[in-house]
Amino acid sequence: MSESSAGAVADVAAAAVASATGAAAGGWRRTTGLAGAAIGVIAAGAAVGVAVERLTVGRGIRAKARLVLDAAGPYGALRGTPGRAYADDGTELYYEVDDVDPDTASATGPRRRRLFGSRAPAPVTVVFSHGYCLNQDSWHFQRAALRGVVRAVYWDQRSHGRSGRGVAQVRDGEPVSIEELGRDLKAVIDAAAPEGPIVLAGHSMGGMTVMALADQFPELVRERVVGVVLVGTSSGRLGEVNFGLPVAGVNVVRRVLPGVLRALGQRAELVEKGRRATADLFAGIIKRYSFASRDVDPAIERFAERMIESTPIDVVAEYYPAFDDHDKTEALAHFADKPVLVLAGIQDMVTPSDHSEAIADLLPNAELVLVPDAGHLVLLEHPEVVTDRLADLLTRAGAVPAGATVGGYESTSSTARPG
Repeated sequence: MSESSAGAVADVAAAAVASATGAAAGGWRRTTGLAGAAIGVIAAGAAVGVAVERLTVGRGIRAKARLVLDAAGPYGALRGTPGRAYADDGTELYYEVDDVDPDTASATGPRRRRLFGSRAPAPVTVVFSHGYCLNQDSWHFQRAALRGVVRAVYWDQRSHGRSGRGVAQVRDGEPVSIEELGRDLKAVIDAAAPEGPIVLAGHSMGGMTVMALADQFPELVRERVVGVVLVGTSSGRLGEVNFGLPVAGVNVVRRVLPGVLRALGQRAELVEKGRRATADLFAGIIKRYSFASRDVDPAIERFAERMIESTPIDVVAEYYPAFDDHDKTEALAHFADKPVLVLAGIQDMVTPSDHSEAIADLLPNAELVLVPDAGHLVLLEHPEVVTDRLADLLTRAGAVPAGATVGGYESTSSTARPG
């Protein structure tokens, strides 16, 4: 993408945002101009496809297509037994539990054999933590595969999904920290899995949450954690990520984006109107930074869009600074004697796969799986790989007796490269 093309996209984005906020003061117009520039740089890689689509498909048709996909896609429809935990600042954290029902053992028996071999799982709870701007439904495929097979807890991080807005952020104006998310996870575990062995699974920010838990509650990890799954995540150095952009573009984004997000967060209602007005542009950005495959189901793409679109701009702004401060490399030592799965898409531009390789290098018992044709949302893009390796991790962690094997489960893990 040339500099002139990137500049053109910046102008379009700035105009779209400004059109939704035209009655605001001159200072706000200046801020939206910066916002447009930052968005334009990030969007440059997606702009060509969006522009072509605009020339060939009318806005009304695109809107109808989104409605059809929303209605037809079954993704995110799985629900469990609801529960609520409370963070140390009083934030309400929503979770759901999928239990193993003894009364349906005969029905789930074949599925258990398919995932784990002929033996039934031991009582273990798998706790799933989702990523930034997502929610618990991002684990849809893994949830569908494990449903009725093992006990699982899925929760929404503060200010995401069905969880409440962060009290410390709204009431006290405190920034979100990864350490705070680790304490939130502890509150969920205390409420939903107060005893017994647990496996911790985290994607992206969820993996950072798992590391923060270990850093602050090492005794919990030592006494109860029997396995760890880290998907598309990082233990630090996120300030070095270039998002697949040229050096000049990265420098622009890093310089202006934090301030722009703060300003946009203060005008959340107006900005949400701007997001709706530029839905097609943002859809292209989301696709570029979520997936790498060309043949992703459009309903999956729309499912990812819905999750990301549902995250208010002020929440996006609250979280963003926390990632530059994130450094939990030393906390990984608490997982050194545990079975660990580290999995990433090789074409992930949000948390590049070399961050996963760095994690695996520090964990002697880790299995590293790199998926060639995958981006940041590898758990949706290649769910068969993630679920296959997750099932194997549960076997290695003792969630099933030693000697049980994974068999008869269709997988493309042969396309992945073990580290």
